[in-house]
Amino acid sequence: MTSSRSIPLINLKDSDDTVLPVLERALTEIGFVMVQGHSVPEHLVRKMRQQLETYFSRPLSEKLADCITPDNYRGYIPLGFFSPNSHGATRDQYEGYKLHNETAPDDPICSVCDLYGPNRWPPMPAQLQETTQAYWEACETTSRHLLRLIAKILDVEVDTFLSLFDQPLTNMTLLHYPPQNEGDTGFGIHPHKDTDALTLLFPDDVGGLWLRPHDDSEWLEVRAPYHSLVVNIGDLLELWSGGHFVSTPHKVVNTSGSERYSFPFFVVPRHDVVVSPLIACQPGFQRQPVPVGTVSREVWRTNWPNAVADETGFDLGTLADH
Repeated sequence: MTSSRSIPLINLKDSDDTVLPVLERALTEIGFVMVQGHSVPEHLVRKMRQQLETYFSRPLSEKLADCITPDNYRGYIPLGFFSPNSHGATRDQYEGYKLHNETAPDDPICSVCDLYGPNRWPPMPAQLQETTQAYWEACETTSRHLLRLIAKILDVEVDTFLSLFDQPLTNMTLLHYPPQNEGDTGFGIHPHKDTDALTLLFPDDVGGLWLRPHDDSEWLEVRAPYHSLVVNIGDLLELWSGGHFVSTPHKVVNTSGSERYSFPFFVVPRHDVVVSPLIACQPGFQRQPVPVGTVSREVWRTNWPNAVADETGFDLGTLADH
């Protein structure tokens, strides 16, 4: 088990001169950082957990009424429904509810990219939509603060970099992990790297989030200080940085004996952004440019049961547990 002291801690209320060197070290050495001084109120995190507990305790028949479909990646995800993006892999042991950046159906961008559109909201609990939207806005504020700092580390023009996240494909998953049996070889979520730019998460107190540093074969459990966000970068920021930042493998295993709830916020650029290095690449780092809309759609499609990944050449995140 890790000491969370191995993951650097920053406070966004500190000066940039104080934050930037610690943030850069975190993103280049381990790809994770603990964040305090963020814009997400404690009471809102608490309320999100309460709403998730209420929603996932509803009868399965009611939840299935809002189930995702192959042509709409929004709504309820049944327990064990999704499989990793690799043939023959064991299905993940979670149930969830998928949400995307809220977009009006008559917005012209919906006709250009079918990943945009309005969310489906369950009728109960009554405050789920209001609470989640307030949480989403707070995460957006924090993520833009972090992206501004990252642009400074990369020495790129801040406003230009932030404009890549106008009308984003940012999304969020409400998650419930039932307890797994001791010795169970499956996963709450399989070993993977995120395919987004940034992920923001308040870990559940029951634990179960594990990461594997690139220079170590040992999995380390993440434990965060009270009311700290855990933030990790995904493959898009690794690519933008030319390998200067590292996108780190992680997984969820819930052997706590308790129900586990989380609500990760995945920051993704606009659909038409093509990600390629913004600075000189690290020695040996070679990856082709990634069109955001294309890879986002393929990740969704190949999570669907029995789907087979196309030979796109894009990394879809799934890793072996070794």
